[in-house]
Amino acid sequence: MPRKNLSRRLQAGWRDTLLLLKEFSWSLFLFCLVVVGGGLFYYYLGAQTGEPLESIPEAIYLVLGLIFLQPTIDFPHDWHLQAFFFLLPILGLSVIAQGVAEFSTLFFNRRARSKEWEVAVASTFNHHVIIVGLGHLGYQTLKNLLNLGLEVVAIELNPDAELISEVQALGVPVLSGDANKQTALENAGIQKAQSIILCTQNDPLNMQIAIKAKALNPNLKVVTRIFDEQFAKAIEDQFDFTALSSSVMSAPRFAAAAAGMEMTRPISIEGENYSLVRFDVPPKSKLVGITAEKLEQDYNVSLVMIKRQQTTQTHPPADSRIQQSDCIVILAAPDQIRKVRAANA
Repeated sequence: MPRKNLSRRLQAGWRDTLLLLKEFSWSLFLFCLVVVGGGLFYYYLGAQTGEPLESIPEAIYLVLGLIFLQPTIDFPHDWHLQAFFFLLPILGLSVIAQGVAEFSTLFFNRRARSKEWEVAVASTFNHHVIIVGLGHLGYQTLKNLLNLGLEVVAIELNPDAELISEVQALGVPVLSGDANKQTALENAGIQKAQSIILCTQNDPLNMQIAIKAKALNPNLKVVTRIFDEQFAKAIEDQFDFTALSSSVMSAPRFAAAAAGMEMTRPISIEGENYSLVRFDVPPKSKLVGITAEKLEQDYNVSLVMIKRQQTTQTHPPADSRIQQSDCIVILAAPDQIRKVRAANA
């Protein structure tokens, strides 16, 4: 994990540097204007004063040398050219100094550009989950997603400093912005995300964001918070969304839905939290072919059920083998759920 975090920070740093260079394109343009414009002016002035240069490229090269106090010709005799020799380095070095100072300040002080830095970090994520809204439900869902081994990018319209610090300490970039705008979704990497969870308390807003997100990424899994249970059911019937109403609202349910699972509320057994979790087994799953006994031993879980086509086995025998397209239900703690999910991906 540390190596992955280092690689991610290096990628983010490179992208952020490119953005900085783009921001300072005006300074670069101004410097080029001084060099080229000064060269053309000196070429014209030299021809008028009887001390001409052989070509315009030579004049431009002379100006470039003058800026760095390295002239390529002897000091001129005409006072106009002499003034040029003194004034041009001052102008050129002033442009360079201002640009370098501003660039260095922003480059080494990421906190002054925290928004751009968070976007740069988010750009390094792939096959992640985007969570919109960091209220109580959103924050708890975020922690459950991390417990499942998923990577998360958060979008919050008005995040406070304490919340940002706490979430960033978990390795989650927090983008400050309106998720109803396409730019905010793109900054969060919507095209590369596997799921988006909408946890705001505004049902119409959640629907608007869901529709925009799905348009940007048709393969995206959408999980949205809807307070009205009948409305939630209608959304699931009409759209390819998972809509969870207030009657089933819990952070583990939201996290599991985003991960393509179904999970019950945790129950405490001798101080440990356990949940029943339903997995659909895809063809490339590492679980295909292993026995019920091996699954329970290797992952320290209890296999409760295997559903295959029209048949259902509860508490299947030890030698029962898991096949692709099976539906399995396990009872497990969060760490074990994360391992099974990773093997089943």
